[in-house]
Amino acid sequence: MIAEARNKIEGDAMIKIFLPVMFCIMLAAGTAFAGKLMPVNEVPAPAANPQTPEKIELGKKLFFDRRLSGDGTMSCSTCHDPEKGYSDDLAISLSYPTTRNWRNSPTLINVGFQKFLFHDGRSHTLEEQALFPMMSAFEMNRNLDFVEEVIRSVPEYVDAFRTVFGGEVSRERMAMALAAFQRTLVSANSPLDRFLTGDKKAFSAEAKKGYDVFMGKGKCADCHDGVNLADNKFYALNVPENEEQEKDPRVAATRRFVAKVSHYEDYLNLKEDPGRYLVTKEKKDWKAFRTPTLREIAKTGPYMHNGIFATLDEVIEFFDKGGGKGNAALKPLKLSDAEKKALKTFLVEGLAGEEVPFRYPKVP
Repeated sequence: MIAEARNKIEGDAMIKIFLPVMFCIMLAAGTAFAGKLMPVNEVPAPAANPQTPEKIELGKKLFFDRRLSGDGTMSCSTCHDPEKGYSDDLAISLSYPTTRNWRNSPTLINVGFQKFLFHDGRSHTLEEQALFPMMSAFEMNRNLDFVEEVIRSVPEYVDAFRTVFGGEVSRERMAMALAAFQRTLVSANSPLDRFLTGDKKAFSAEAKKGYDVFMGKGKCADCHDGVNLADNKFYALNVPENEEQEKDPRVAATRRFVAKVSHYEDYLNLKEDPGRYLVTKEKKDWKAFRTPTLREIAKTGPYMHNGIFATLDEVIEFFDKGGGKGNAALKPLKLSDAEKKALKTFLVEGLAGEEVPFRYPKVP
């Protein structure tokens, strides 16, 4: 019965769980035009979940609280470490003991600007997204009914929820607080931001050459545009499978499990990551993944949905060759070594925001 309940939560009933917090987030004006870069501006928040200092602080404490995991060893920060670009430096993210994850941990930097969450875009809001990893069997593995009671057992949290929300602890309010905190994770005042607001000396000479490659021959801005350098679309680039991961039977178990709860009939024979197809069931989305932000890209490797590329040099080579075999989204760029070097300099130097000291909260 426990297994059936868990599958029900992670299957069809998942949508119902989040209906109270399915807020529609609109990106700031002007961020959706392909090829047009925009400086970082105010992160939009839904009217139903406005930002307040108290709510942000509550969400920050929850983000670092290991009570949110089934065995008390993991928190949101386990896979989204502030000192690692709000990722975890691993090809595929950490997982619940005895299990293995199957995808790379995406950075949370500038996540408030994203229209879709997760590599496959199965969530549309941070409020909706927040509870997925918490209840996922191979991530934090926490029963949501139980975690409500766990948080209610902490007097400081009870008082904080009453102050912030005027009511009791609930999973929906936990998600709202976590979302509020995540909307503060912003990379701003990078050389690119300064350049776009009129400072023509913001880039080093080499980074400026790289910017020109990015906007021109490299065609990077065709997909990496707007405030977040991401077009909120999905592409099947035929990224190579990670053979090392494929050798691990625990990864195969996770792949089959996700496909099964996503109602993919042939889940037992699945040998690769179908990507967004599991969300839409549309043929065009087979092995398609969301365009990631490039903000703070130097801090957030390994790269791609499965962490197959350890360095930016490998990523640039992949795109220069026109992506993976048989893909229809990319064509070879034929960049020179000098152009590749300049492009990397722009990505590393030009997209690094102003360093902001981070203060860890005191978890009750």
